[in-house]
Amino acid sequence: MTPTPFSALGPNAVIGIVGGGQLGRMSAMAAAKLGFKTHILTQDPNGPAAQVSSGITLGAYDDLAVLEQFARAVDVVTFEFENISADGLDCLAQHCPVRPSGAILRTSQDRSVEKTFLTQAGVPIAPWHPVTDHASLQVAAEKLGFPFILKTARDGYDGKGQRRVYTPDALTEAYAALAPRALVAEGMVDFACEISVMVVRGANGTVRCFDPAQNFHRNGILDITVAPAPIAPELTQQAQTLATTIAEKLELIGILGVEMFIDRTGNLLVNEIAPRPHNSGHWTMDACPVDQFDMHIRAVAGLPLPPAQRHADAVMKNLIGPDDMALWPQIIATPTFLPHLYGKAEARRGRKMGHVNLVFPYSGLPGALGIQDALGPLATPDTTEN
Repeated sequence: MTPTPFSALGPNAVIGIVGGGQLGRMSAMAAAKLGFKTHILTQDPNGPAAQVSSGITLGAYDDLAVLEQFARAVDVVTFEFENISADGLDCLAQHCPVRPSGAILRTSQDRSVEKTFLTQAGVPIAPWHPVTDHASLQVAAEKLGFPFILKTARDGYDGKGQRRVYTPDALTEAYAALAPRALVAEGMVDFACEISVMVVRGANGTVRCFDPAQNFHRNGILDITVAPAPIAPELTQQAQTLATTIAEKLELIGILGVEMFIDRTGNLLVNEIAPRPHNSGHWTMDACPVDQFDMHIRAVAGLPLPPAQRHADAVMKNLIGPDDMALWPQIIATPTFLPHLYGKAEARRGRKMGHVNLVFPYSGLPGALGIQDALGPLATPDTTEN
């Protein structure tokens, strides 16, 4: 059937969330604050989002019968991670609005499609080439030079699905490790730092950008985010302008994380986009009156978007795997820590179990040594120094 025209949702409307992870959990909690109910489509009845939602549909993301059952229980649909079926979202869109759209998900799911879109939108990115076989890999190596990064076009995250290629002798091994999946080869960027911008666009076209934040990784996984990023005001403006351009070109409704590099010459290059709340935006939960999850739910529900203001500086530290969770007694006993746990039963190595926020006075963010001192038992000095 054809969906009826969409107007702003009222209290007790039901927001459907595809996916049952921590981003769905925090989105559901934000929805509850605004008076909405949430209904989760998931394959895990005990997952993070299911624990706090008012309804659950269990089943596969591409099962048409399951999708129709889910769609009939909700007023609007969003999603909390990208490894789902874009065709499934199109099926849901026959029954109710889907925000962001399946078309946007398709763009972000495939690095080749994403990079082509960004180039056509006039957004600066690192040089890249699609790789489909040994011959195209050789061409990419000749054009990019060594070293470069070979990545799967789909499904890679947290450092997975990629290899750095340093010499011609390593081409065959790198290709064999990642093929037969479609691949992309990316030129290495001599970057000074990585930043990210959370941008949200409402149904009426209003766009809001949070302040850029600086990201530090450990073992390929985001470890610490510092907000605001310690960059020049003109770079802040450029980063927000780029994020706004991307949101408008996509005709986004909802929130989008935009990861960027700042190279050694001060140029901005967009790395990738994620049409959902993002790990690097978790600092907003304690440093902003309206955080990234509130903004996303407001946009999805057709509500007005307030300014994306920051009332404090912040540091976000991920809690990853058994090592970080072993520190939980110290974490919960530290009065300056603002912890957020995700309700996951097993602390597996490399698994994000929660995060801790620290807030500082506005414009009072300390330097690297001060941040490490404030992190106390969670300090990882190698990740806040470039």
